[in-house]
Amino acid sequence: MFNPTTLWAEPVVNPVNRKARSIPALNPVNIYGRVFTFSWFGFMVAFWSWYAFPPLLSITIAKDIGLTQIDIANSNIIALTATLLVRLVAGPSCDRFGPRYTFAGCLLAGSIPTVLAGAVYSPRGLLALRFFVGILGGSFVPCQVWSTGFFDKNIVGTANSLTGGFGNAGGGITYFLMPAIFDSLVQKQHLTPHVAWRVAFVVPFIVITATATAMLILCPDTPTGKWADRHLQAERNLADHGITGAIVDVPGSLMDNNKDHSPNSGSPHGSTEKVGYNATGKDTANHDHEAQIGEQQMLDTARGEIVVKPSFKEAMPVVFSAQTLVTAGAYFCSFGAELAINSILGAYYVKNFPSLKQTGSGRWAAMFGLLNVVFRPLGGIISDFIYRNSNVWGKKILIHVLAVITGAFLIAIGLTDSHSHSTMFGLVAGMAFFLEAGNGANFSLVPHVHPHANGIVSGCTGAAGNFGGIIFAIIFRYNGKDYGKVFWIIGVMTIAINLALSWIKPIPKGQIGGR
Repeated sequence: MFNPTTLWAEPVVNPVNRKARSIPALNPVNIYGRVFTFSWFGFMVAFWSWYAFPPLLSITIAKDIGLTQIDIANSNIIALTATLLVRLVAGPSCDRFGPRYTFAGCLLAGSIPTVLAGAVYSPRGLLALRFFVGILGGSFVPCQVWSTGFFDKNIVGTANSLTGGFGNAGGGITYFLMPAIFDSLVQKQHLTPHVAWRVAFVVPFIVITATATAMLILCPDTPTGKWADRHLQAERNLADHGITGAIVDVPGSLMDNNKDHSPNSGSPHGSTEKVGYNATGKDTANHDHEAQIGEQQMLDTARGEIVVKPSFKEAMPVVFSAQTLVTAGAYFCSFGAELAINSILGAYYVKNFPSLKQTGSGRWAAMFGLLNVVFRPLGGIISDFIYRNSNVWGKKILIHVLAVITGAFLIAIGLTDSHSHSTMFGLVAGMAFFLEAGNGANFSLVPHVHPHANGIVSGCTGAAGNFGGIIFAIIFRYNGKDYGKVFWIIGVMTIAINLALSWIKPIPKGQIGGR
């Protein structure tokens, strides 16, 4: 049963990797609460800026620089292309350098083209700028890897879905903020629309830069300290519990996890007595804040769940494994659909409901992104509940069930192409529930798949989501304003892909850790 005090109390931690077994979301002073806060807020401001163009694109910017419908569609596609490339690189970067530096690097690199939005005066200039702004979308991967590194298997689905859900809400917030900032600059500062939309982009630049700087100053790489020392701390924690022996080779190797180690157990305490350490590894003898787990489970955690530095040769089996294909394929459908729909939803509402105009359609379109605050976390929470009462298969089955229902809603939206406010907004809200919950459920499963290479799996899965967004955006581009047709096409693809992947086992046979 949920205990509300866990929202601010110091969490119980895993004795080997020091991951928390609860989420002190309302306690930013605590190391785990602080990282949780920066994970979701960093991704939220990144998503806000990444999708800052669509709310103003169809009317204000299009009129100012002479954009056609094809130019707008192309800019939506190019924005996703850069993110696809960055996410592929961000995954291995997290495993090698740590998610905190990768996260801050994505934010700072993406903030520069954001503030340069005012230099755009042509369709070609817009394409170039949106490509580089797309770097911000890559911040999703370190957001999830960082969260995974601080929260244990019993709660990691909830933690990842909350950070991802709150972060994805930036795609809804931008539909409120950008038109509001633009309107304020025009009405209160008396700027012309030509100048106002350009000045509006300075706001996300300031917020992103401040967030990245604070992240570097206030947060650690891991619960045990420096990223480079994570494997040494794991061995030290084992030794403190009377378990000795090499667990992970110091340079780091994906293949080390498959070697047969023979650690000796010489604990005078046995496997049931706890030795207390805080997040810095200092002896505090505080038995109340360390989870009690058996010796074999501690060994499996150290062998299979400490992230190691990958080489290209060792990373390829992880990238092309059937289990990575499952998370990537499901995310291709769910997050890919979310990205593509987020780009056109305002324009779709203007087409079907002309009286809404730019600001009104933007507010209704914002609801699709803002529902992530509730629906994506709900997917992770349900997934964790199923896992605690079954096994990893339960998490996987949930993903496919949510996807099939999402596909049915997409087909319904496309075939009805409703001009009734209540019908259209109701169907979109229903579709958002299952689609966004599916995103949360997916990254509840990801930490179980090749946990020693979590950055690679997260990067491939996140990149697949962007690839889906590109494919769906291309379909939108070649169907002009026939948005309803594309909705049902995406629905059919979602159902077909998920049914094709449903038979694959959730984790590889013989994998140590992640079960």
